[in-house]
Amino acid sequence: MRTYFLAILLAGMALLTGCATSHVLIGEPRPPISPDKVKVFLSPPAPPFEEIALVEASSRGAWAVSDQGKTNAAIQRLKEEAASLGANGILLRGTGSQSNVSVGTGSATYSDNTSYGAGVGIGVVHKTASAVAIYYSEEPHQIKR
Repeated sequence: MRTYFLAILLAGMALLTGCATSHVLIGEPRPPISPDKVKVFLSPPAPPFEEIALVEASSRGAWAVSDQGKTNAAIQRLKEEAASLGANGILLRGTGSQSNVSVGTGSATYSDNTSYGAGVGIGVVHKTASAVAIYYSEEPHQIKR
């Protein structure tokens, strides 16, 4: 019985973690870099810069509890995805919330032709973020391939 419970728990965790990032190429990717080198922009940097991809991420599967922690996890995943494409910046397009999973448990008993049951459900909210992965030059007019 314990093995059965563990298998169900692991399967549920796999469903909760799922894919947390995605991208659509709109330019030419570059060699990967460290996510620590990716800068977050709220408005476009000074030209020139190249758009590499549209990236999306969520906090799904992150061990964050607060809204800020979940948003930080989503933005960190954006940076990781952008870095894998060689982008050294992300132009943040927006953040949001997504509630599509409910975790529940219940119990029931049967006695003397009568059954009793109770259950508890908790909604799980993930934070989402989207950005444009870009390559920018800190020195104007110095973008080279």
